[in-house]
Amino acid sequence: MDNKNTGKKFNEDFKKTVVDLYHSGNSVKDLSNEYGVSEVTIYKWIKAYTPIEGSEGKPVTPKEIAEIQKENLKLKQELEILKKAMAIFARK
Repeated sequence: MDNKNTGKKFNEDFKKTVVDLYHSGNSVKDLSNEYGVSEVTIYKWIKAYTPIEGSEGKPVTPKEIAEIQKENLKLKQELEILKKAMAIFARK
């Protein structure tokens, strides 16, 4: 097996398809050989795209959770800026 970093970029649909094939019973080794993607990369995709049960039974992937956390942090920062601006305008 060749272990050089080829720097290939794969689109989201391809990654999800590989993960779906894994969940349908294909081994990571077989998928790696068939699609030319390292086993480590496939394991990362499995971790990122395998849904877990969220609130109200809706499946959520770890990647979606990370995006939600990032958005939440941004909103908190914006809220702090607005609070400071309100304090400044309230003094005038």
